[in-house]
Amino acid sequence: MSDTARLETFSDGIFAIAATLLILDVNLSGDGSVAHQLVQAWPSYAAYAISFATLGIVWVNHHTVFKQIGSVDRTFLFINVLFLMVVAFTPFPTRVLADNMREQSKAAAVAYGLTYTSMAVCFVSLWFYAAGKRRLIAAAADQRMVSGISRSFAPGAFVYAIATLSALLSAVLAVVLFAAIAIFYVIESSFFGRE
Repeated sequence: MSDTARLETFSDGIFAIAATLLILDVNLSGDGSVAHQLVQAWPSYAAYAISFATLGIVWVNHHTVFKQIGSVDRTFLFINVLFLMVVAFTPFPTRVLADNMREQSKAAAVAYGLTYTSMAVCFVSLWFYAAGKRRLIAAAADQRMVSGISRSFAPGAFVYAIATLSALLSAVLAVVLFAAIAIFYVIESSFFGRE
């Protein structure tokens, strides 16, 4: 077992890099006036906003999780590395979605959704590995908070999978659902630990 500080610092760095890379893909096309280009760039704004909000929420929840963690082990470290690999990957499907939103590309929406479904699976695995039998939970952690986090995280991967599958019907529907999930988790995270 080891201290969590190095893991938190490394994780924060990955989140910061991924969030920063998202904005680098918001560009103007070079066609027409600047005003026209700014209006035409709306898919990039939308994809950026949804992805940045989602990464922000996940970062806040990651921080909340680490307030409950007393120690880490190798398995936990490797699950976190896998989770961070997906976090670092997010700028790519965000760019693909932005570039293809006008055409309402189902494939782009599915790729985006699979990334966030994978992130949710990794995050749920990280939490439930730590929380199972309070394996890595700090002795002083409030059980109501631990239970609240578990209730909140449990449906995450399933909800993202449903939103991803909805892309097979409509890319727009999927994007709306991804935005709705982000909003839901902003609201839900304020209720951690309450009964």
